[in-house]
Amino acid sequence: MTRDLKIITGSANPMLAQAICDHLGCRLTPTVTETFSDGEIRIEIRDNVRGDDVFIVQPTCAPVNYHLMQLCLILDALKRASAGRVTAVVPYYGYARQDRKVVPRAPISAKLVADFLTVAGMSRLITIDLHAGQIQGFFDVPVDNLYALPVFLEHLRKFDGDVVMVSPDAGGVERARAYAKRLGAGLAIVDKRRDAPNKAEAMHVIGDVKGKLAVVLDDMIDTAGTMCSAAKVLLEHGAKEVMACATHPVLSGPAVERLCNSDFSQVIVTNTIPVEEKQKACPKLNVLSVAGLLAKSIHNIHTESSVSVLFV
Repeated sequence: MTRDLKIITGSANPMLAQAICDHLGCRLTPTVTETFSDGEIRIEIRDNVRGDDVFIVQPTCAPVNYHLMQLCLILDALKRASAGRVTAVVPYYGYARQDRKVVPRAPISAKLVADFLTVAGMSRLITIDLHAGQIQGFFDVPVDNLYALPVFLEHLRKFDGDVVMVSPDAGGVERARAYAKRLGAGLAIVDKRRDAPNKAEAMHVIGDVKGKLAVVLDDMIDTAGTMCSAAKVLLEHGAKEVMACATHPVLSGPAVERLCNSDFSQVIVTNTIPVEEKQKACPKLNVLSVAGLLAKSIHNIHTESSVSVLFV
């Protein structure tokens, strides 16, 4: 028996969900998501899902706790409606930076969120560029951690000249090396000293950036402090032009203002998190779509085909 494919979305990123449906040639399953005056959330699935293969598109972006709770309630509603298999499509996985104990008597929040989703009824998870790959081990269900690399490579190949991929810290070197290898580009690292959470001071550059287009690569831009410091240091070391490239545009606090006033000629991000309003405020933001990538993964999972072909 073939299960019907159903796509559902919460309120986190409905435009991305609709774009995925456009790629797949299907419609969004109608749902009701309301918030009562006391802040409680009401969820109702307005279509029959019994035995169906259901995919919920819901990044846990700001407000993180609201969207996470909404996702859990949708999962529970589908479980109680006897859906056949329920896959959570969470392009941006919130709490991913809290993946270990860094001080005594602290929670491992990324693990707790994984437990929330599993208990709520999730059969499988699709996400993009997890902050730490080992978070996949926090789940007792299959996890497909896709990479935005093919989306970015298609755009970066349009630029002529000598390109160098730059990691803003030592932890991102593997990611920058993967891009550099496929682009035939150079590799550099910005050495930084972190003084407090969400604050980082860039120190110096390891690698040759003189006269080159330097592309600072990271998995996310939060307050943009690290990125903007890296841009300044790269120009001081002779880079001809500096661009930023990050999968998840968290853009919290002063991020938009910092990027607008930064030395970046362009800030390339994806639509894992909706940034339409912030894009209007910062013309430097160039948003690429991951809808095609997610649509392919959903199609392959639904048809029981290999998902590993998407891991480049």
